[in-house]
Amino acid sequence: MTALRSLLFVPGDSEKKLGKADHGEADALILDLEDSVAPSRKPAARQLVRDFLDAHAGVRRSELWVRIAALDQTDALLDLIAILGGRPDGIIQPKTDGPDDVRRLSHYLDALEVRENIVLGHTRIIPVATETASAPFRLGDYAQAGLSRLAGLTWGAEDLATVLGASTNKGADGDWDFPYQVVRAACLFAARAAAVQPLDTLFADYRDPEGLRRSCDLARRQGFTGRLAIHPVQIEIINACFLPSEAEVAHARRVVAAFAAAPTLGALGLDGKMLDIPHLQQARQLLARLGDDSSQLT
Repeated sequence: MTALRSLLFVPGDSEKKLGKADHGEADALILDLEDSVAPSRKPAARQLVRDFLDAHAGVRRSELWVRIAALDQTDALLDLIAILGGRPDGIIQPKTDGPDDVRRLSHYLDALEVRENIVLGHTRIIPVATETASAPFRLGDYAQAGLSRLAGLTWGAEDLATVLGASTNKGADGDWDFPYQVVRAACLFAARAAAVQPLDTLFADYRDPEGLRRSCDLARRQGFTGRLAIHPVQIEIINACFLPSEAEVAHARRVVAAFAAAPTLGALGLDGKMLDIPHLQQARQLLARLGDDSSQLT
């Protein structure tokens, strides 16, 4: 599966915004049936999302994912029943308490894929894994849960702030306050332990491109591989930030080549620095994400 750098939320009840997003460069669109849609608009949103999916059958410019309601709401099943026949690439699952919730959703998808004559397992799942007070305690469980549909983990701060009764989720410096830094880091660890994509949450101020760029650069340095987006103007920056620079790619190729030229060594020097096997693994991972054949040199 190709890594997703940018995943853009699009309100499922807005035909205008769906049309605009269709011409963008996001790696994935998240057709939203949850928080951005008023309860009275849910039926209309389901139909618009299904129509959009049907209109994009076959080869798609962007992957198409759908954020459904939380599983403890009747709307969740109504969402799935309405849209799954349109063959979305995946489901964004909000307010997930832990792997058991993802397993339950997977069972629903098993039944609906059979009903819709969809290859079993086609529909992947990315849970928003920190939006309840109990969810952070279960992040480590994803690694051993055996969830074949699990494609990534992301985190959310807005619903969590509400659950915690917090007045804000940001500190005086504008960065995440400590509780949110904790769950963000835990989400990164959990995704890596489960061998799925770690996806950073959205950057709310779409009028601050430099702030977004700094935040994305930090996220990639820390290990995140992509990010949620709230506005189309954020996509270009996110896509660029989550690609390695030319200098990083060139260095990774040199690291792989150096170890390939000295297959009996577990450590060697390059540009005055000592490198060992973890550096080789990092270089190979970077090149593999780009589909670079040099990652396979031995």
